[in-house]
Amino acid sequence: MELSPMHLLLILIIVVILFGGKRIPELMRGLGTGIKEFKAGMRDEPSTTPAPPPAPPVTPPTPPYEEKK
Repeated sequence: MELSPMHLLLILIIVVILFGGKRIPELMRGLGTGIKEFKAGMRDEPSTTPAPPPAPPVTPPTPPYEEKK
């Protein structure tokens, strides 16, 4: 399904009716601030995911022990 310009216009009209013209800039400003803070946090924070433990060394199987008669 593709959004045509008519669909976008209808969505814009519904948003203006629901939130009013005065509150929309405030909402967009808050959204922009949140996105900036999120990006800054992603850039500054070290990875919190621990590195996987190293794999144990693989030893070749030993041949079965045979008793001498």
